[in-house]
Amino acid sequence: MFLKTLSIGASALAFSAGIGFAQTEIQWWHAMGGTNGERIDKMAADFNATQSDYKVVPVYKGNYTETMTAAVAAFRAKEHPHLVQVFEVGTATMMAAKGAIYPMEQLMKDAGEPFDKGAFLPAVISYYQTPDGELLSMPFNSSTPVLWYNKDAFERAGADVPTTWDDVKMAAQKLVDSGMDCGLSFGWQSWVMIENFSAWHDLEMGTKENGFAGFDTEFTFNNDKVAARLDDIASMSEGNLFKYGGRRGDSLPLFTNGECGMWMNSSAYYGSMVSQAKFEFAQTMLPLDTDVASAPQNSIIGGATLWALAGHEGEEYKGLAKFMTYLSSPEVQAWWHQETGYVPITSAAAELSKSQGFYESNPGTDTAIKQLSLNAPTPNSRGIRFGNFVQVRDVINEEMEALWAGDKSASEALDAAAERGNDLLRKFERSAK
Repeated sequence: MFLKTLSIGASALAFSAGIGFAQTEIQWWHAMGGTNGERIDKMAADFNATQSDYKVVPVYKGNYTETMTAAVAAFRAKEHPHLVQVFEVGTATMMAAKGAIYPMEQLMKDAGEPFDKGAFLPAVISYYQTPDGELLSMPFNSSTPVLWYNKDAFERAGADVPTTWDDVKMAAQKLVDSGMDCGLSFGWQSWVMIENFSAWHDLEMGTKENGFAGFDTEFTFNNDKVAARLDDIASMSEGNLFKYGGRRGDSLPLFTNGECGMWMNSSAYYGSMVSQAKFEFAQTMLPLDTDVASAPQNSIIGGATLWALAGHEGEEYKGLAKFMTYLSSPEVQAWWHQETGYVPITSAAAELSKSQGFYESNPGTDTAIKQLSLNAPTPNSRGIRFGNFVQVRDVINEEMEALWAGDKSASEALDAAAERGNDLLRKFERSAK
């Protein structure tokens, strides 16, 4: 009898304890695998340890495209998360998903959570605002392309750090002459050589302020200035001054293995450089094409933001708002920036990194911040907001690969990419109505 009473009492105690300490769970779907996925797990666990009311549960859902697709399907089935990480080119798609998103600025206001848009870097936050200035999603892992270079190889070759495209060609020649297999490679070529080349030189990539002012936009990146630059790069293939190594980060080993002395790609490869490169490396600003502009404008971001999805309970959104405050705090953002190479999304996080001596100990790691903050963004350098741009990037990749293979001139490749891309824009425009 005593044992039976004890068993019932223990069950009742466990049940009451469960009620007393029940936590509101917040699902966060993300696209960060490997080491960055472990860092996301740490951020969630650290937040959970600061309080007992809410529990953030991060779930890896595959790459960026797979994560966004999974979230869309889950929303239709009403089994969606509270928060999803979406890459920057999915912004227009998320905006067009009527009733699916809970604008981040509105969420913070409704939850009564203090929120200051002025704390964020202008070049980061402007990408994700409506024309009226409302913030749609929370900046998280933002990066921008930089020019990485092998310091040891440059010293051996007697090459100067490039500031212009003419300098890049001269440095590439010296590197190859000194015995390197190639001078330059790059990755994410649409982002680096079309999107950022245009912004860096204050060139329009598409009408309607690069899509920000309306989905009825058309591509204009098939212009003489972009074509001339790409034709010149294609000519550098002769003698291996330039070597194409793939669409995304596939060409990273060309640099970290010491094959190419220069590599243009995301600042967020810093962690990879630290772990893989067996030589002294550094980063510098993107080169200027002096035939196009007399000075650079600003680069634009890549990476992703965090979107809140509609359809959950108010208490859950209160917890989500508190997590957003934690995630964007100077301490968390400085740690994330220093670990990964993603830019700190707030000025306070950048200042904290500076005061901690990170930039002094790791020269050049503030290059991305300087590029993004070089000038106030213009309609041409604010970013891009084109519908179906995930598919458009595939089109641009195909056409640029035809250029590198010698099957098309730059003008032919760009004209074909613009024509095919415009067809995808019209499909998106019709679906968004």
